[in-house]
Amino acid sequence: MDRKKFLKLGTFAFAGIQGHSLLTTAEMPLVVATWESGLKVNSAAWKWLETGGRALDAVEAGARFIEDTIDCCVGLGGFPDRDGIVTLDACIMDENANCGAVAGLEQIKHPISVARKIMETTPHVLLVGQGAQQFALENGFSKEKPELSGDAASAYKKWLKKSKYEPVINIENKKQNGPFAPHFFEDGSLNHDTMGLLAIDLKGNLSGAVTTSGMAFKLHGRAGDSPIIGAGLFVDNEYGAATSSGMGEEVIRICGTHLVVEFLRQGLSPEMACKKAVERIVKRDPKKAKELQVGFLAINKQGVHGAFAIQPGFVYAVHNSKENKLFRAPSYF
Repeated sequence: MDRKKFLKLGTFAFAGIQGHSLLTTAEMPLVVATWESGLKVNSAAWKWLETGGRALDAVEAGARFIEDTIDCCVGLGGFPDRDGIVTLDACIMDENANCGAVAGLEQIKHPISVARKIMETTPHVLLVGQGAQQFALENGFSKEKPELSGDAASAYKKWLKKSKYEPVINIENKKQNGPFAPHFFEDGSLNHDTMGLLAIDLKGNLSGAVTTSGMAFKLHGRAGDSPIIGAGLFVDNEYGAATSSGMGEEVIRICGTHLVVEFLRQGLSPEMACKKAVERIVKRDPKKAKELQVGFLAINKQGVHGAFAIQPGFVYAVHNSKENKLFRAPSYF
């Protein structure tokens, strides 16, 4: 075969492979969210996506929905820190790498919208504590008194009896609550239910959002991975987006979601990219990894989704034009 024929055949072959790939990928738009509560969160986000709306608006709407819910892990009803104070973390990122975040925000119902306001009206990315609250109040948000959910209030009362600051997994509790159960502290309190969501709209643009009340009974002032771009959330509109849930300190140590997206850039599937990031955490300290949970969730530019976790029990919800369904993530252990 001469050189011209070879090059011509190669061009046609590549076009054929590319076309087949586009036909076999998941349809768009698409929204994915962590945990069982992601089903309702997805429904709120889908109202924007199904009418051709922007992915950024969809993920904000989904996050605001869970922040409006009296929930033990998100919003003003979430777990307090060890001093009994509810502090909220959130971040948001769009298709152009614009991003905003808040950490340690008190008495503001919608930290995700404060994060978006920071993104759109300031040169900054992250505001914390009193400064974040001051910014929120100056931009039309109002103070609201936290109202702990029943689960959060009960768990805090129980925790106060020992005041033990040791976030580990109660394996027996996990087994009793089945394969879709979240993970628990040693004292039985529910934890690690950060709400992370990712969306791709009809234009093929990606965005993501994260909102949480953080680790239960944490030291006052602690911030985990959730408000940190590249740790709890990262969006690269060329290749994909990722979010995380679980022990935020371990995610921060490997810049977890940025790492996942870099694996997507290298051509890995979303599930394999998440698996590689989990393996990075486990390899650093295998013994410690047996006692903690981290889960990663990702979508690529074609709308294919995937997840992977250290321990069993991490689930995520997927909403497209056909269904809104829970998926169980594979795990290292």
